[in-house]
Amino acid sequence: MTSASNVITIVALAILLLFPKSQSSQVLRDHGSSTVPQSDIDLLEFPLNLEFLEAEFFLFGALGYGLDRVAPNLTMGGPSPMGARRANLDTLTRDIILQFGWQEVGHLRAIQSKVTGFPRPLLDLSPSSFANVVDLAFGRRLNPPFDPYANTLNFLLASYLVPYVGLTGYVGASPKLKGAASKKLVAGLLGVESGQDAIIRALLYQRALGRVPPYGITVAEFTNRISELRNRLGSTGLKDEGLVVPPVQGAEGRVAGNVLAGDEHSLAFARTPEEILRIVYASGNENVAGGFYPNGAKGRIARTLLHFV
Repeated sequence: MTSASNVITIVALAILLLFPKSQSSQVLRDHGSSTVPQSDIDLLEFPLNLEFLEAEFFLFGALGYGLDRVAPNLTMGGPSPMGARRANLDTLTRDIILQFGWQEVGHLRAIQSKVTGFPRPLLDLSPSSFANVVDLAFGRRLNPPFDPYANTLNFLLASYLVPYVGLTGYVGASPKLKGAASKKLVAGLLGVESGQDAIIRALLYQRALGRVPPYGITVAEFTNRISELRNRLGSTGLKDEGLVVPPVQGAEGRVAGNVLAGDEHSLAFARTPEEILRIVYASGNENVAGGFYPNGAKGRIARTLLHFV
């Protein structure tokens, strides 16, 4: 019996050694009832950077506090955001933004249920951080500096900066994913992020021809400048459009109104992690941290690209 057992053990070991390396290296990480292929993990972890930003901005804007109070376990001990505060919002907008905030809590929880993730990165959500981006979009300093928390319109314009970048990242990641659970997760995230962006754009579109006090600049021009900036920082051509465009650029080349952004077939634009980092760092360079992420984004993709200068 002992001899037979030894033979069985030797045969089993031989089979393991002969197992194709391409399959043995495809380690599956099990979080709950589904598995995530190793090749998908980085692509699922990277969006946490944007989800943390959105969660904190929306929660603080609606409530005056964020994840440290509503879901501290999701932060994994990461530093509290800098400069975030409660916005001066009308009742309807506060209700909508609060819904967005809780949705982002759900997004963080959903991603962390599939991958290990990382602690919340340091986020700069101060008025000066948003003012710097807006100044960059206009190529000059606005006076007074843009304050996203000052009123409803300013907060909606600041919100125009946020979900759209994340949704283009999900569109870009989708065809690269291999696991069914990964694809299902990203499809669900993309659906809600797209909805958030659509609501923000619709609320702004109602005021497209109105002017943003005290600057005398129309809402449409604000969105066009921000979209042009993101195209410029992303460095990969047209992947962003404001609320009003030349008709040839609108849906089927027939309309100037652009409540939803899309390509020539009205399909969502896609961005890579490198493009996203160029935008959220406000540096145009995925290797140079800054903007909303003073110490850089987290996860293997972001940290591999990051150069401290």
